[in-house]
Amino acid sequence: MFTTSRILAFSFLAALASALPTAERSTELGDVNEAEAISLVERATLAPVYSKCTASNTVAITFDDGPYTWTEDIVKTLKTYNAKATFFVNGNNWGCIYTTDNERRLKAAYNAGHQIASHTWSHANWTTLTNDQLKKEMTKTDTALKKILGVKPAYVRPPYGSYNQASREVAASNGQSIVIWDFDSGDTTTATVQQIKDSYKAIANKKPKNILTLNHETHETSAKEVLTYALQTLKAKGYKFVTVAECLGNPKPAYSMKMTPATRDLDVLNLPSAADINLLALVILATPPTTFVPPPL
Repeated sequence: MFTTSRILAFSFLAALASALPTAERSTELGDVNEAEAISLVERATLAPVYSKCTASNTVAITFDDGPYTWTEDIVKTLKTYNAKATFFVNGNNWGCIYTTDNERRLKAAYNAGHQIASHTWSHANWTTLTNDQLKKEMTKTDTALKKILGVKPAYVRPPYGSYNQASREVAASNGQSIVIWDFDSGDTTTATVQQIKDSYKAIANKKPKNILTLNHETHETSAKEVLTYALQTLKAKGYKFVTVAECLGNPKPAYSMKMTPATRDLDVLNLPSAADINLLALVILATPPTTFVPPPL
């Protein structure tokens, strides 16, 4: 983890190097001054934060908080419009990622070519967590995705869009870039379906170079009403629907690791273990049967 003291130390060394005669300077530091040294160190130790796409004429449709009941409906609608999207998934928010239903939903999105990214485990606000707590939120989700899909996501979205320098350091140490958004559909507010559609219409009419949207798959209206309208409206303006990695110009692949999926973790479902079942069986067998005595007539 990179600390303030280390930044100061690096900056001091850079300042000393810049004061040396040119012939005596390290070729590795060159003419780096203090401000440039801090910038270089931050770039190396803080996760980049993306809030806008860079590829022209693209829209990144993103969904948070799943997998959930309507994931497969969303996948079907996206296919109708030949659109790709990105799903920022939690480990245990609206439901545990390891359930059979959520495993199926997750695979449906991944196998359809959509990007799967992390929204961390329990939807906790990053800025309220210690570094160790945040790292656990990230790695538990990564582990689940490696077991279910065989991938580790290279992109992560902080719940509530909330992050600070410390959490950027943790994300960097976990090899992940942070993704926010520049268009919030408002589906987690009190906005009506019509108001959300109006927001999509307004942004489409403005015709920005690109759009990075925020939606939530845990809202049925977002999945079954708003999405179709948004795709129709934005497609009419000539936009192409791509994944987040694609809309950013692929600064890094969608996944930092790919492997063979493993057995999903059933322990988090609080199911009884084989040892528990065996113990229960022994207790039942050891319990003497009771004799039923009918009450007197």
